Amino acid sequence: MKVSVYSTTTCPYCVMVKRWLGEKGIEFEDILVDNDPKAAQQMVKLSGQMGVPFTWIEDDKGETHGVLGYDVPTLGYLLGAK
Repeated sequence: MKVSVYSTTTCPYCVMVKRWLGEKGIEFEDILVDNDPKAAQQMVKLSGQMGVPFTWIEDDKGETHGVLGYDVPTLGYLLGAK
C-alpha cells in the first residue's frame, strides 16, 4: 500500500493527519504543496480541489482512494487501522 499526504507547512490539520498515521505505524510520503507547484497541480488533478490535507491511498489491489481533511474514521477504514 502506498500512502501520500498532500500538505502545507502552515496547516494544523496536516500535522494531525501525519501524526495519526505515524502513531498507527503507517508509512507515508509527505508532499508539501506550498513548496512545489507541480505537486499542487497533481493534488488538484487527483482531488478536484485545493484543500489540504489530502491523503491519497493506493492499495494492494490497485484501487485508489482520496481522503480530504482530518477524516480519521475514513482513513482508519481504508487503511485497516483503529
